[in-house]
Amino acid sequence: MTNDILWSVRRLAFTWFALPILAAPPPQFVVHTVASGLRGGYQVVIADLNRDGKPDLIALASGMPELVWYENPGWERHVIAGGFTQMINLAVVASGRADGIPDIVLASGFSNVAARSVGIVSLLQHNGDPRDPWTVTEIDRLTTSHRLRTADVDGSGKRIVVNAPLTGAIAEPPDYRDRTPLVFYRPGEWKRQEIAPGNFGLVHGIYVVDWDGDGRDEILTGGFEGIHLFKLGQDGVWTRLEIAAGSPEPWPKSGTSDIAVGRIAKERFLAAIEPWHGNQVAIYRRNGSNWARQAIDDTLADGHTILTADLNGDGNDAVIAGCRGGPHSVYIYSAEDQAGRRWSKQTLDPDMPAAACAVGDLNGDGRVDIACIGSASGTLKWYENSGARK
Repeated sequence: MTNDILWSVRRLAFTWFALPILAAPPPQFVVHTVASGLRGGYQVVIADLNRDGKPDLIALASGMPELVWYENPGWERHVIAGGFTQMINLAVVASGRADGIPDIVLASGFSNVAARSVGIVSLLQHNGDPRDPWTVTEIDRLTTSHRLRTADVDGSGKRIVVNAPLTGAIAEPPDYRDRTPLVFYRPGEWKRQEIAPGNFGLVHGIYVVDWDGDGRDEILTGGFEGIHLFKLGQDGVWTRLEIAAGSPEPWPKSGTSDIAVGRIAKERFLAAIEPWHGNQVAIYRRNGSNWARQAIDDTLADGHTILTADLNGDGNDAVIAGCRGGPHSVYIYSAEDQAGRRWSKQTLDPDMPAAACAVGDLNGDGRVDIACIGSASGTLKWYENSGARK
């Protein structure tokens, strides 16, 4: 054996040892259509609204005046409340009532142009039977209120509602140059409190995660400035830390649009759609004190949703991403090695212009299912995980 051949064999052996192949079977799904006619479908949220132990689907459609939910397992449609214009996002929050039925915080009156965006934030509460219309109480008005999430930022078990507007009040397209606020509300008080320092420029994505494992949630934001981590200190002071700059293109094609956090072989990675409403799926892996960026797909058109989940029970998270334009598809990306350097891609649904997806066990079989809502199609579907498990 020549030295060249011997070196090649040793190199292949080292690569195989250093980057073991992940041999779990690809996830398989059965498609179920829950509803159609949801004009401007924008967000789907999984929550048990009637406390029967079965997770239901809340469907938010920006082009409709009614917020609706579909009751599991028959997916009967119920109207939560009506009379809204340009609904954009909601969060489900514990109500504290004895029946355990949650409240909903809703953002409506939205526009990408701050001068035309009222940014109404409302509290929705049921009146005994969640199948009947809920009471709506306005709690705030903040221009371009856009993303609502809950977080336990102090480790108390009491979750706040975070409101991440898209832009500042005087921002104008296409650059959207203005300070963009980030605020929160404590349930029961519903008084706006600021998270400072905030971001600058358009902010599209928000993700809640216990970043440092201390039992307290942190908040990741994704926008023109990149990905940043907001943390509430023991002294009650917020800090802001840059994690990654995002897309290297010049402003306003810079930064990040949507973000999620996953794990492969117990190592954390970040998944992002870049730039804003962009064409790329980017993976970030820790490299010393930095996060190395790898674009694993650049074929999306108007990418708008990204999340992570262990779809086949092997302990490793896949990435689910959807785009509203072009191919109108939802894709699943699975790591082929434990370093997360090689990724396979499969099409979940070639006819779903997904504005948003959510994950959860919808049929109680122990597998993680997927639900998506389409903007151009106005459809709500759930994808039953029927694949083999490792």
